[in-house]
Amino acid sequence: MNNVIKLYCQTASLAELRKFLQEKLEESAISDALQLQLILAVEEVCANLIIHSHHCNQSEHISVQVSQSESRIIFEIRDQGDSFNLLEYDTPKIKQVVGEKRKGGIGIILVKKIMDEIKFSAVGKTNICQLIKKI
Repeated sequence: MNNVIKLYCQTASLAELRKFLQEKLEESAISDALQLQLILAVEEVCANLIIHSHHCNQSEHISVQVSQSESRIIFEIRDQGDSFNLLEYDTPKIKQVVGEKRKGGIGIILVKKIMDEIKFSAVGKTNICQLIKKI
C-alpha cells in the first residue's frame, strides 16, 4: 500500500490530501476524533507550505508520507520551497490572536497542541518536517 502522496502546490490539492489521510488513518485503531485532529494538523502545515513557501506555484510540489508503528504515527512532509521551521516560530497565545483580531496565527498553535513532537531538518534544498503523534 502506498503511504506517500505527492501534491502540487495549489490549494485545490488539499482535498486530495484530506482523502489520502482519511484512508490511511482509517486503517489505524485511533478514534475518529483523533483522526480529525491529525488531518487538521497535517493539512495546516501543508496549506502553509503551499501558500507561503511555494506561493501556490502549481509547477512545484510537496510530498507527505504516513508511517505507523504500534506506539506512534509519523507524518513526514518534504518540500523544496522557502524554509519555515515551525519550531522556531514564536507561537502567540490564543488570547493574543483573538484580542488583536488577527486573521491568521491559530493554525500553528493547533498543530503544536495536537502533535506530541515536531522535528524539522533540511538536507540540501529539501525541507523535512516530521509531525509525530503517540498512540
